[in-house]
Formats: sequence, C-alpha cells, structure tokens
Amino acid sequence: MAFVTTGGEDLAPNVWTEIVLTVIGAGCTATVLLMGARGRRHGSVTLALFAALVVLTALSVTWSVQPDTSWVEAGRTLAYFAVFGSAMALARLFPGRWPALIGAVTIAATTLCAFALLVKVFPATFDPGETFGRLRAPFDYWNATGLIAAMGLPPSLWAGARREHGRLSRALAVPAITVLLTVVILSYSRGALLAVVLGLAVWFWLVPLRLRGALVLTLGAFGAAILSVYAIETHALTRNLVVLSARTTAGHAFGVLIVLVLALGAVAGAAGAFAMDRLTLPEAQRRRIGTALIVVVALLPALGVGGLAASSRGLTGEVTHIWDALTSPNSGTNNGPSRLVKLGNSRGRYWREGIWVGDHALLKGAGALGYGTAITRYTHDSHTVGHAHSYAVETFADFGLIGVALMAAMMVSWSLAVRRTLGGSNALSSERAGLATLLAITVIFGVSSSVDWTWFIPGTAIPALLCAGWLAGRGVAGQAIGTRRRTRITTAPGTAAAIIVLVSATLICCWAVWQPLRSADSDAAALNAASSGRLGTAIADARRAADEYPVAVGPLFDLAAFYVATGDRPAAGAALQRATQRQPQNAQTWLQLADFELRTGHPRRALAPALKAQQLDLSSTTAAEDVTRAQTR
Repeated sequence: MAFVTTGGEDLAPNVWTEIVLTVIGAGCTATVLLMGARGRRHGSVTLALFAALVVLTALSVTWSVQPDTSWVEAGRTLAYFAVFGSAMALARLFPGRWPALIGAVTIAATTLCAFALLVKVFPATFDPGETFGRLRAPFDYWNATGLIAAMGLPPSLWAGARREHGRLSRALAVPAITVLLTVVILSYSRGALLAVVLGLAVWFWLVPLRLRGALVLTLGAFGAAILSVYAIETHALTRNLVVLSARTTAGHAFGVLIVLVLALGAVAGAAGAFAMDRLTLPEAQRRRIGTALIVVVALLPALGVGGLAASSRGLTGEVTHIWDALTSPNSGTNNGPSRLVKLGNSRGRYWREGIWVGDHALLKGAGALGYGTAITRYTHDSHTVGHAHSYAVETFADFGLIGVALMAAMMVSWSLAVRRTLGGSNALSSERAGLATLLAITVIFGVSSSVDWTWFIPGTAIPALLCAGWLAGRGVAGQAIGTRRRTRITTAPGTAAAIIVLVSATLICCWAVWQPLRSADSDAAALNAASSGRLGTAIADARRAADEYPVAVGPLFDLAAFYVATGDRPAAGAALQRATQRQPQNAQTWLQLADFELRTGHPRRALAPALKAQQLDLSSTTAAEDVTRAQTR
C-alpha cells in the first residue's frame, strides 16, 4: 500500500486502496457480528466518535471552499475509519494474535526503509532524476520516510529484547534498528527525530525489558552512526543537485559499506542474544545499571540547561531565542544535513495561516482539505501549501470548533480505552509489553502528525491506526474477551438484518468513493477524443464527467474549451458560469471566467469575476492583470 499510494495524492491508486480497505472493514465487522464473543464492546465510544468524524468530513462538502477535494478526503477518512474498526474487530476475534501485528509493522517499516537506502545505493536504476540529497522514497516525501523508520523502532526493540523470541529474530533486530535509525537521520526529518525520542521514552517507561532494550538499541545505533556519518561526509550522497554519475559511484560504495555494517550488526546481535540467554544478572546489579542509565538520561537535559545558561544570551535569552526560532512565521532552513541541528522552520507560518482560515468560519471551518484553497485570501505570498502541517491546526482550519471538539473527544475516549487495556494487567506480562509497544508506535505517529501532514499519507497512517484500533478494542490485557465465545455462527434475525444494512451501506460508500475516479476517467477520455479531433465525443465525455462528480470544476473547464473550439461561445460561457456556482469560493473558477470574457472581447463582463478572483487570491498576479485589462479596455 505504501508503494502504491506513495504521498496520498495520486487519485486512482488511492481510491482503489480506500475501496479495498472499506470492504475489508465491512468484512471484519460482519465477522464480529457472526462469530464475535458476547460481552462488553471495548472501544465502542471511540469508534462512534470516529464515525462522527467521517460524517462531518462528508457533510463539509456542502460548505467547503473546494468541495471536490473534500469529497476525496471523505473517502480517505472512511477508509481510515474502516482500518481502525478492523483492528478493533481483529482484537476481539483473535486477542492472542497481537505479536502478528507487531511483527507486521516491524517487517513493513524495515522493508520500506531498506528500499529507501536501495534508491540511494542504485540511483541510476531507481531514481535517476532525483535532485535532493534527502531520503524520500517510497513516499516521495522525506518526513514520511523518516516517520515510517521511527515507527519501526519500538517493535524492533521489542523483537530484539523479548525473551520468547528465537535467537535469529533477536539477532536480526540489531541490523533492522541500524537501517531504521540511518533512514531517520538521512531523511533529515527533525519531526521524526522528535517522535523517536518521545516514542522510545514511552517504550522504556512501560516495557520491563529496559536493559535488554538498551543493549539492542546501542548495538543498532552504533551501526547507524557509522552509516550516517559516512553518508553525511560524502557530498555526492547527501547534497542537492549532484550529477547522476557522481551519485552512482558514491551510492555503490555506500552499498558495500551498508552490507558490511549490517553483517557485523547481525553478528553483534547474535552475540547479544546469546549473552542475554546465558547471563543472569543479580537483581542488585540490574538495579544499579538501570539507575546509571536513568542518571545518564536525566543528565542530558541538565547539561542542556547548563549550556544555555553559559551562552552569551543567558538562560532566559537563549530560551526566548529558541522559542522565536521555532514559532516565527518567517524562519526557515535548508534541505541539507545541517538542518538536523537548526531550529528554523516554516511551521509557524503554516500554523498561523491555519488559525486565520479557522477564524474565518469559526464554527465549521473551510471544509475538509479546504486550508490550501482558503489560505490564498489571507496572504500575498504566492508560495502556499496544501496542508497546515499539523493535524490539530488543520482540523481547526477545515472543521472549526466542531472539529476541534470532536478531535478532543476522540483523544480522551481513546486514551481512556488504552488506560483500561494496559492498566488492569500484570506489568510483567508479555502481552502488556507487546501492547505497550503498539502504544509507542501510535505515540510516534501522533507526535509526527502534530507537526506535519503525515495523517494524509496512507502508508504511514494505516499502521498507526491498526495499532490504535487494537489497543482500543482489546479490553484488559491478559483477560478473555467478552463473557462467552460463540462456538458457531449466529443465525439471529437481528444479526442478519444488521449485516444487510452493513452490506448496503458499504456498497453505497464504495460507489461514492469511486465517483471522483470515475469522473477523472471520463474527463481523460474527453481529452483524448479532443486531441484526435472528435470534438462531439469530447463534449459528451466532458458532460458525463461533470455529471458523475457534481462538485468538480475541472470537467467544466475542459467542456468550455471544447465549446470554444467548436465556436459555441455562449455554451462555453455557460459552462464556466456553472463552475463558479459549484465552487464560488475558489479563485480559479472566477479567474477562468474572467479570462474567457477577456478573450472573447467582453472586458466589462470580465471585471466582476476578475475582482472576485483577486479577492479570493491576494497573491494572484493573473487576477491583478485581468482587473487592469478589464478596467483599461
């Protein structure tokens, strides 16, 4: 799924993925209805609130500044809901299979990160046109690549430290950690680094395998340090705009080093596993080592505070400087390795603009994914982005106070469910350690989503949703699910009716999710017909595309162009007027209409749409030029 959906913006693979996930969710729900154990339905409040988020996202199409993107986002949210519900269903059906989920996340994250390094080793084969030194395959977004690596670290630690695992899997955990940490560093993602620190803190806090975990992490980190330092010091590997021949030569040498380091890591991991099996430290010695590790960790912030106090600005001045660098809307940094130690970033600007958008429609926001369209009416900066780079800020911008309240309720209900899952079990049980590992994965994703837009990338969001859903639906770790397990499929009339409703709702939802892609295919057929001179067919296909997706304006723009080509200018103008009615808060619809009126010799009629476009997009030089042309003719 990560390879297919990449950054989550390519319509066709994402739509089909969403449909498949929705069907799987319906299948898991039906299985629980037919075979699930009777008793308390753990996590049902969180699931109901998630369903409310799906409904809110779909309803926002009616008031969105760009309803076609809101429609697409509703499909994605539905798929995420299905994944979360599937995980809850699987936890109820197979509560003892939690190791499979941890193992799946470990293998998926390690495989994706290994591919990211493979692209660096063989650039001519996998990505000859790359211009950036940062790792960004397979998502085409470096922060997502860093995030998936970060999410793989807690389960790799669990695999290497767990007593029940065989020596082979524990030995392989060390090179896996080496690969994951190397990708975190070479992605230059500071958000991923922050998520790693907090996620591992959760893991070491909750999992009673701290000394084993510390050993495995140290061995893996040593290999990652070798690879990272070598790559950063090799200009052709980590700098931007390097010629392909230099990247290829450096990549091959890097590949040899990777193989050697991973082989040594596997040997070190095997030795570590052997030592953990044979050596049994006395309780007092284990306590002393644990205390020493805690002291070392505790000294780090103390040393940091001391360094700040000794600086030329003093402690308070340095803290103020750091805060300004982190939150200033005008700060930024480069895309080189040095960004890892710099504080400047563009998040302050995106968050400020997201608050502006949310304030415009305080109660209900600009509609799902409306931030990217709505922000143009508040800034003269032509460099705008499609996401607010924070799930919380994006929620406020897109859904206003209603969305914020719903998000807060979901977080509280899920946190209570997780507390019940982990709080009532034996702290030394293997299942609790495994579920704490799932929590660490979820925390890492949550930290990243608070400072980035990784929520919208299925390859990173789906593993986290599976972990979160399992935690919510499991109930108390170590205890049986429900009061009595079914030994056969139920045939109760109520269950049959519920399944009929479920199947019907699933078919309707899948049909709705398919509409944007169906319309895009019809529009593509129209463009192909027009390119071959069959304008009549092109017009028919464009009309069909506009009808299939009743909130989109792209097919109407194409339809207007086809009418112009046939000489039917009144019909072209009517199509563009229809586009402004569909998306009256989108500057592009008014800009298209103004350009059409100017081209057809009606400057007076172009003035009003040009002014509207200029009002909705303050940075648009085209709109300003159209206003000038309309006023001077």
